Amino acid sequence: MTDTNRPLRVAIVGAGPAGIYCADALMKSDTAGERGVSIDLYERMPAPFGLIRYGVAPDHPRIKGIINALHKVLDKPQIRLLGNIDYGTDITLDDLRAHYDAIVFSTGATDDRGMDIPGIDLERSYGAGEFVAWYDGHPDFSRTWPLEEEKVAVIGVGNVALDVARVLAKTGDELLPTEIPDNVYQGLKANKAIEVHVFGRRGPAQAKFTPLELKELDHSPNIEVIVDPEDIEYDEGSAVARRSSKITDQVATIIENYAIREPKQGAIHKLFLHFFENPVEVLGEDGKVVGLRTERTELDGTGNVKSTGTVRDWDVTAIYRAVGYLSDNLPEIPFDSQAGVIPNEAGRVFDDGAHLTGLYTTGWIKRGPVGLIGHTKGDANETVECILEDMKADSLNAPAQPSEDAIIALLEERKIAFTTWDGWNRLDEHERALGAEQGRERIKVVERHDMLAASEPDKV
Repeated sequence: MTDTNRPLRVAIVGAGPAGIYCADALMKSDTAGERGVSIDLYERMPAPFGLIRYGVAPDHPRIKGIINALHKVLDKPQIRLLGNIDYGTDITLDDLRAHYDAIVFSTGATDDRGMDIPGIDLERSYGAGEFVAWYDGHPDFSRTWPLEEEKVAVIGVGNVALDVARVLAKTGDELLPTEIPDNVYQGLKANKAIEVHVFGRRGPAQAKFTPLELKELDHSPNIEVIVDPEDIEYDEGSAVARRSSKITDQVATIIENYAIREPKQGAIHKLFLHFFENPVEVLGEDGKVVGLRTERTELDGTGNVKSTGTVRDWDVTAIYRAVGYLSDNLPEIPFDSQAGVIPNEAGRVFDDGAHLTGLYTTGWIKRGPVGLIGHTKGDANETVECILEDMKADSLNAPAQPSEDAIIALLEERKIAFTTWDGWNRLDEHERALGAEQGRERIKVVERHDMLAASEPDKV
């Protein structure tokens, strides 16, 4: 039986937008006002915000502004941030069961989804996620990146592909005013790419770009966006898609305008958007990429495409695949490796057809890495409804040590140098001070040790 004379204790594993939205939904519930809730947000990194800090391009301050809204959630006294804690290593499922009524997994997706075409594993063939982690200063990835190639391909027609293409096509000095660390600036300053080719197997009406991101490609005076007018093609399925979605219509219109305009004067880099080109093979010599082979496709009337049998080889010597992310398999938690999600029903974690008591999920690891950041709000609301329904049915977990102090005592006993919300504010202030010295808003700290030294100096 659950003790209802104390606040509902909830652990959320993953302090990115999905996890924070889940905490916010709990705080806005009737239960928060009646019984009270006490939430601990666990994060593997020393800093919170997940995808926004380590997955969004540095020249997207508009999206990073979402952090301001997330700050307001984490400022609430009923929510604690416990960072630099690795689930499965520093703390186990049994530990969480012993301390919480409900445990929510919101660990997102960080690995690159693979492509099953010949040559994809050649040297100079990269996952876009690895490149994003490099330029976003993720401490678990390399501090250097090879940017020696003049002609580069990006496979994919989503916003990640646009981010990667835009960063590759910009100059280091253009990105210097952002929060990029010095090692990233030095790397981009030496970047030799002058042509970036983005490939999609379908047409403009099927692209997964969003209008603002597509327009941003043209904001740089150094980038000329080029679209072949022959790629502006629609069938009945495409026409229906445009009529039924304002965003789809806007995207198609922007692409059309790129195709018909005059050449951009003064642009030193060219960024090509290629449609109806299906990558079928990465060409190599001596184990390295020397080209990309695509097969021309055509619309079949429904908005899908079929092969034409016509192939073309493109002169590129590095390839970035941006075909989606893949979630990590968490210890002791069921996982559908094909879909890359935790098996669940409306957020309740299921195994062999049964709900695992007290276990829930939200965000990308719940439904797959699709959609925009804001879409995870709906996931969070659905999952929180399940938690509250199970609370009313007295079917949550029954923790042996539900007090807020008990889990802190366990972490301290294990000598885990965990970070806190106060620690994040110290790190935030430190990064802003580093930026102010150079007239910039912020310079991101990369190394874990340096992050800890700034946020929790007593624990280093």
